[in-house]
Amino acid sequence: MKKVIIIGGGLAGLTAAIHLSKVKVPVTLIEKNTYPKHKVCGEYISNEVLPYLDWLGVNIGQLQATAISKVHFSTNNGKSIKCELPLGGFGISRFTLDQYLYQKAKDMGCLMLNASVENVSFADEKFAVTLDTSEVLHADIVIGAHGKRSSLDMKLDRGFINRKSPWLAVKAHYELDFPDDLVGLHNFQGGYCGVSKVEGNKINICYLSDYESFKRHRNTAEFERNVLCQNPHLKQILERATPVFEKPITISQVSFESKKCVEDHVLMIGDSAGLIHPLCGNGMAMAIHGAKIASEEVFRYVSDPQYSRKSLEHNYAYYWHENFSKRLKTGKGLAKVLQNQYLSNVLMEIAIRFPSILRYIIRRTHGKILTIENNAT
Repeated sequence: MKKVIIIGGGLAGLTAAIHLSKVKVPVTLIEKNTYPKHKVCGEYISNEVLPYLDWLGVNIGQLQATAISKVHFSTNNGKSIKCELPLGGFGISRFTLDQYLYQKAKDMGCLMLNASVENVSFADEKFAVTLDTSEVLHADIVIGAHGKRSSLDMKLDRGFINRKSPWLAVKAHYELDFPDDLVGLHNFQGGYCGVSKVEGNKINICYLSDYESFKRHRNTAEFERNVLCQNPHLKQILERATPVFEKPITISQVSFESKKCVEDHVLMIGDSAGLIHPLCGNGMAMAIHGAKIASEEVFRYVSDPQYSRKSLEHNYAYYWHENFSKRLKTGKGLAKVLQNQYLSNVLMEIAIRFPSILRYIIRRTHGKILTIENNAT
């Protein structure tokens, strides 16, 4: 039986580990961090993935996720619009979800290694994965699920890694009287902020800002007070919110550049394959969907001796682009509009007069309900 190594135990990596373990493919997952752990993330997932999660045996209801059915969108000048989410979604923290998925994958027989990957090489139809312990693992397939940026990207000489990105992301949990069924997407000068409830009656506030705007201020508190609070909706939220975290968590160099979803024969999934702007609110669903596509193709490769590596890589890339390229393009376009205050105000005026415009944009950044292919089992 062919063996698979997954590098990275975030949402995409854990989902692929559970899928492949379910169909009896031997999997080793390598993750440098321990669970549970908070991550910078919007923590909203579209309901499009629920049938697939059910098939995996992932019980979201058990995690007390919040049901979300409405979106509230506002511009920096305070103009806003609300509408129903076409499919709806749910709010769940990465702290809780990743821990649950980790235990699920482990219980299903996936071998979990707490280590960092130093190098990946491919020769004679086999991968050699070198760990920071100097141990070398061998596999027939390697799936890259190592996130937005990694030293592994440098080892693979991926194009985007050598170019600086102007984006910084900040996330924290708060106590706040906020509707259970609402996700807020609020524009401010130089960025945008998502607000929604997760399990435990906590509110996740996560925002993305260009670094040039952020560095003019001494810290996140000053930046939020002087920049985010220019949007009256965000001001009302932040002034009422009581922090749960000792301090917010941040990541820099967040890149939205195009990436190859197959790199030196490694199948990339999740943020390693491509990152959608957070204002589109659907990165977590994309990570889960991408893991599904990769897992189905890997299962076919493992099960069918006539299915070549070339076909595996070609078909995975085709299905990945077929499902996500339009979403990524829409996200980039929308981000450019919202960075321009004049254009964002024009868009809001149009959306207020024609609410169907906002629903159209939401549909462009979300997928259809996931179904399970017959060959998945």
